[in-house]
Formats: sequence, C-alpha cells, structure tokens
Amino acid sequence: MSGGVGPTGCDISLPNEHEIDHKEQQDHSLKNLHKPQTTPRKAGFLSFRQLNCLALVIVLSASGMVSPEDFAFVVFSIIYMYFISKVAFPSLHPSNEPSVFNPQNKLLRLYVLVGAIIGLYAPIAYILQGIFEGDKHGIKAAAPHVFLLASQVFMEGVAFSGRFSTPIRAFVPVFYNSRRIFTIVDWLRSEIYKADEQHSGSDRRIYVGRALAVANMAFWCFNLFGFLLPVYLPKVFKLYYSGHKEK
Repeated sequence: MSGGVGPTGCDISLPNEHEIDHKEQQDHSLKNLHKPQTTPRKAGFLSFRQLNCLALVIVLSASGMVSPEDFAFVVFSIIYMYFISKVAFPSLHPSNEPSVFNPQNKLLRLYVLVGAIIGLYAPIAYILQGIFEGDKHGIKAAAPHVFLLASQVFMEGVAFSGRFSTPIRAFVPVFYNSRRIFTIVDWLRSEIYKADEQHSGSDRRIYVGRALAVANMAFWCFNLFGFLLPVYLPKVFKLYYSGHKEK
C-alpha cells in the first residue's frame, strides 16, 4: 500500500497543486485499506542459481548425453508455456502476482533444499565420479534426469520473472516432474541391469547409483502426486480465479 502523507504541521494556507495531489493519494490509500495485499515481484534478470542451471543444460547438450527427445521436450515446453499464457491464463496483475506460499516458510525451504540435494547435486556428483571410473552406462542413464531438472529450474526462473500468471508458474514443475519420472524409471532400470555389463564402475558405485535412483523416484513421485497435484494446483487456481473475479 502506498499513499501520500498530506499537509503536515500547522500550515494554514490555500491548498496548492502539490497538496491536492497528496490529498488524492491519501484518499486512494484509505480506500485500499481493506483490500487483500500482494507482494509485488519485480521483473528482472535470472538468479545466479538459474544461470548455473542454464550453463549445466548447455554443457549436457553439448556432451551428447541428452537425447533429441528430451531436447525437443524442453523446446516444446517453452513454446507451449508462451501459448497458454496468451490463450488460457493471461497475467491479471503484471509484475504483481501473489505467491501461493510464503517464501520464508522454513519447512518449504527445507523441502526445496532436500529436492535440490537428491535431484540435482547428488546426481551431478554421481556423473562426475563416473567419469573417473569410466561408468558410461551410469552417466548416460543419470544425465537425462539432471538435464530436465536443470531445465526446469531455469524455466521456473523465466515463469517467475513477472510476465506470467500463477497457473503458468505451476505449469512448469508439473509438466517437467511428469516427464522426469519416466527418465528416472529408465535410470533405475539401467542401474539394476548394468552389473554384468562392461564399464559399469565399481560394486560400491552400482549400489550408490541404485540408491540414488530409488531416492529420486520416491521423492519426485511424492512431489507430483502428494504435493503438486493435490495441494499446489488447487491453491493456484483458487488464487488465480479469485483474482479474476476481483478484476
């Protein structure tokens, strides 16, 4: 809420144009006292984390470990996101869309941190360690998941830049999470059947790869079917359509 302070002190004089402007701003501020407040979001550049994810996407794409299907999926997600933002879910309040959850929520921040460790940091370390052990199968199996998750983080930064509505911001994690479950299934299948293959790394690496694939399967299945679909999406649509009625 913003508004002028109006004339102050013991000034007794005819109101000039500046004072009238302040009075109008004050009246406008009083009218908005009982309206729901939203936290304004300024459109700007992407964060350092999202730029790092973009660099990771470029490196994985250049390495040849990403299939044409996964690369086409990312391109399609960009086109489709812009399409539905114009046709189905236009932004009601540009650069001022409210957040569904409080960003300062400690439990939510812990949940995001756990997802980043399980889904991104640990698989990246697994891929780098596989380069030294020559585990070509493990690297090739884990790379699609890392590529899609890094692309998701980057696309979430684009969606939260202030140009897109709340449903578009929800579209990105739901869309990518659904696709990544299939890549994790392939990763888990590869880890189970690679013990008898050449260039599969040490026995300890095989067990670590299986545990990491299972952990990702459990976490991201819960994230999609236990959080995004039953909790996050209903709140998003309720917030969006209530704002649509007010408009």
